[in-house]
Amino acid sequence: MTNADSWGRVAAAVFRAAKASAGALLILGFSSGAALSDGQPQPWQMTFQAAASPVMERITSLHNYITVVMILVVVLVMALLAIVMVRFNAKANPKPQTFSHNTVLEVAWTAIPVLILLVIAVPSFKLLYFMDRTSDADFTLKVTGHQWYWSYEYPDHNLSFDSFMKDASALEPNDPRLLAVDNEVVIPVGATVRVVMTSQDVIHAWAVPALGVKTDSMPGRLNETWIRADRAGTFYGQCSELCGVNHGFMPIAVRAVSAEEFKGWVQKTQARLGTAGTTEVASVKP
Repeated sequence: MTNADSWGRVAAAVFRAAKASAGALLILGFSSGAALSDGQPQPWQMTFQAAASPVMERITSLHNYITVVMILVVVLVMALLAIVMVRFNAKANPKPQTFSHNTVLEVAWTAIPVLILLVIAVPSFKLLYFMDRTSDADFTLKVTGHQWYWSYEYPDHNLSFDSFMKDASALEPNDPRLLAVDNEVVIPVGATVRVVMTSQDVIHAWAVPALGVKTDSMPGRLNETWIRADRAGTFYGQCSELCGVNHGFMPIAVRAVSAEEFKGWVQKTQARLGTAGTTEVASVKP
């Protein structure tokens, strides 16, 4: 086998790996653009729902960034494997070399993975800090998990209610099956909402993909996170921690509305529940 043939095979192998990676990037871009659902999954959807919060936007961005890094690593490894298989096989090297160490190579294959991990770790830690830090919240929402429904409390608005999945007979024309609930969480667009979570029985997890939130609700413990919807809409989620036989039937619905609509909803709900009092509706900071 001539050197030209060897390098031709290497080039062909690298080209195939690059073509596969380009296909993966195309699928990534297509599926990201195809996530047109407003807060709920769609048939054949291959990636995240359209982001409706700054946290979810950063999660999607980090996911796409790490995917590109992974593809580059795969291409590099495939290229190295192709070179090794073509240049260092028995036919090309009937008399094998006798060396066993290469200091430069050993430093490189230790340092390069460390650098790759740093390239991934730095933005990951920045995102974790951004997700964990709740500051200047407009109001607080308390979430309590039960087998198998959710309870919500708005301490700043003197409101509390339970939320159950709608039965099939109670579904409205546009209600998604297994996701619609009788009492939705309502928040104003642009408001920073501190969400504190606990549980009355077993471990649950309050997860709404479009808002980029998934936090455990644990008995005897109060976990905290935050959400902010940047656009109006209804965003659905489900309990994401196996919590018993009806685990799959405790959905979550968060409806984001304008500040005026939120104020009207609070007053209407207070009147319906008989909890109207002197509590003022928290305003959304500009």
